[in-house]
Amino acid sequence: MHLSNLQAILLGGLIAGTVDIGAASLINMLSPVFISQFIAGGLLGKAALTGGMQAAALGVALQWAMSIIIAAIYVFASGWLPMLRRQWALWGILYGTPVYFVMTYVVVPLSAWHRVAKFMPLSFAENMAAMMVFGLIVAYFASRTDAR
Repeated sequence: MHLSNLQAILLGGLIAGTVDIGAASLINMLSPVFISQFIAGGLLGKAALTGGMQAAALGVALQWAMSIIIAAIYVFASGWLPMLRRQWALWGILYGTPVYFVMTYVVVPLSAWHRVAKFMPLSFAENMAAMMVFGLIVAYFASRTDAR
């Protein structure tokens, strides 16, 4: 399968973002609707948790937007560093690590939640694993592009 950069960005971002909502649901044992509302809370604050399906839809849109940006960074970097495409599994897993730290310690604290995550080993391991899967998905689609 050959993909353009745009196709790789959209497929990688949308699929990884959707899987990430599912992973967060499983990790936290909460519904995907609640997880999506929580994501919307990054913009709306606590009101998102009672915002119904509209807030959930906003959360999904925000998740996909962030995921597409994260995928675009990897896809464009893989154009400059072909090893990111050739050894996509390794680099995808590794890419999940900075994604985890940026989302956890930069994006969420700067959001309307203003939360700084407390380190808990199990939660850290679960969420880091989810971000490594995220990176793996993004890298897979990037590996299906040509160097440009």
